[in-house]
Amino acid sequence: MNPLKLSLVAFIAAFTLLVQARGASAGDTSIVIEKPWARASILQSRPGAAYLTIRNTGRKPDRLLKVTSPAAGMVMIHESKISEGVAQMQGRDEVTIEPGAEVVFRPGGLHLMLMNLREKLQKGDKLTLMLEFQNTGKIDITMPIFGFGATGPK
Repeated sequence: MNPLKLSLVAFIAAFTLLVQARGASAGDTSIVIEKPWARASILQSRPGAAYLTIRNTGRKPDRLLKVTSPAAGMVMIHESKISEGVAQMQGRDEVTIEPGAEVVFRPGGLHLMLMNLREKLQKGDKLTLMLEFQNTGKIDITMPIFGFGATGPK
C-alpha cells in the first residue's frame, strides 16, 4: 500500500476511535459520556442502578430521551430527592443537557434504574447501555459493574 493510502487508513481508524471514546456529535451538539459505572444488584428480582456523567461541549442543548439495555426489560431515569425530611424517588421522562454543562448521575441523586433484570448484575462484569438523545442520536456505552456499596470509579 502506498504511503498516502496508509496515512488515510490510519487517520480514519484514529478518528473512529476518538469518536467512540468521546461520544457523538450532531450539528451544534456534542455529547460526551464520562465515568460510566453500575452497582451490583442484590438479586435478579431487584432493580439495578447505573451512573455516569453527560457533558455537552456543543453550542445547543440536547436531551436524553431514552435508555435501554440488553440486561434489563426497562431502564428508567430516576431522581432521588428529600422533601420535608422524607426521601422520595421519582421518574423523569428526559434530561436536558445545556451547552457547556454536565449532568451527573450519582447515588442519592439522578440515576438509571434497570428494571426486570435478565440476570443479576455481578461485580467484575460489564453492562451495556444504549442512550438516545434528541439531537445527537444513539450512543452505546459499556461500563464496569462495581460492588454493592460502591460509590463510583476512583
